Amino acid sequence: MYVTIFNMKKLLFVLCLLPTFLFSQIKLRDSVFFQNPIFKGMYSEVLEEPLWVEYVVKCPNGSTPRTGMDFFTVDSIKTSDGKDYENNIYDKGHLAPAADFNCTKEMLFSTFTFLNCCLQDQYLNRGTWRLLEVHERELSKTATVKVKIVLVFDKKSIKLPTGATVPSGFYKYITVNGKTTKYFFKNEKPLSSDFKLYIVK
Repeated sequence: MYVTIFNMKKLLFVLCLLPTFLFSQIKLRDSVFFQNPIFKGMYSEVLEEPLWVEYVVKCPNGSTPRTGMDFFTVDSIKTSDGKDYENNIYDKGHLAPAADFNCTKEMLFSTFTFLNCCLQDQYLNRGTWRLLEVHERELSKTATVKVKIVLVFDKKSIKLPTGATVPSGFYKYITVNGKTTKYFFKNEKPLSSDFKLYIVK
């Protein structure tokens, strides 16, 4: 009887360790392409952050409320999660902005995936970056506005204890009527709210 109970305890112990072992054997991918009806991009399971996201502004005058919506993970790609955003200075920064796709509840909900979310300095996200998003929506009222955001990972990027890596900066390309304007923002509190100062060649 004692031997049987002992063996059962060993079996339970092994079964508890099995998911961790199997997960450790999964090779994380450097880049995975993803796409939904409103945006597309490339994601790094190694960094647990998007590499780039591209979209066309759809709803400059949308008003669908985001009540009850929160970021969600997907089964097919290993992403960051809510733990990466706890007790630090980073916002869950939308790359394809929620306000650009609030024509319908379905479109708005699609933006709340961690595939479309990055560790972005809270002052940048709520300040100059947000004002540039407002600007692109204004432009889209009279023209087609295409946007591509490329995240920068280099020696200045830090890896959080929770696993995700913080991008050091962002390139943002806004194309209107065939003309592209390129912006660069360091992932830190901006010195100015004037987004035109962040235009680069």
